[in-house]
Amino acid sequence: MRHLIRLLPIFSACFLASCSSTSIFGGGTRITAVRTTAYTHGESDHIVYGAKTAVGTQLKYGNLRSAAADWSVYPVGTIFQIEGLPYVYQVDDYGSALVGTNTIDLYKPDKETMKAWGVRNVNIRVLKWGSFSKSLSIMKPRSSYPHIRRMVARIEGNS
Repeated sequence: MRHLIRLLPIFSACFLASCSSTSIFGGGTRITAVRTTAYTHGESDHIVYGAKTAVGTQLKYGNLRSAAADWSVYPVGTIFQIEGLPYVYQVDDYGSALVGTNTIDLYKPDKETMKAWGVRNVNIRVLKWGSFSKSLSIMKPRSSYPHIRRMVARIEGNS
């Protein structure tokens, strides 16, 4: 039962994003009309972190790409693919502007590529859900920030 309560934010995100899912064994969970934006390490609110993720790894932009999200919806380690694109994304970052929005922010290596992406509603296929417990272990020491407290509270069911 406790595990089901932890999954409530995901089901809520699916509902808000017009989720239609298939069996996790049949190619993942399909979520339609997911709002996506883009970010780069050169933006003023990311300069202090450089090209590092919230996990502490380098931002990735190859066949495997970094993505930022509200970890109470898409926990750290969630792996997904945007339908029609060959790349695989891994949620390894978060951002204060993402909490409560059901938006996924895709990492781009420069401002030109970031601006070219703009804002797009896409269909995604979650290939592997990340870990709420790992999300909590990373975020709890950082709970002095309001957006992190919100994500922690949502995961713990205190919102």
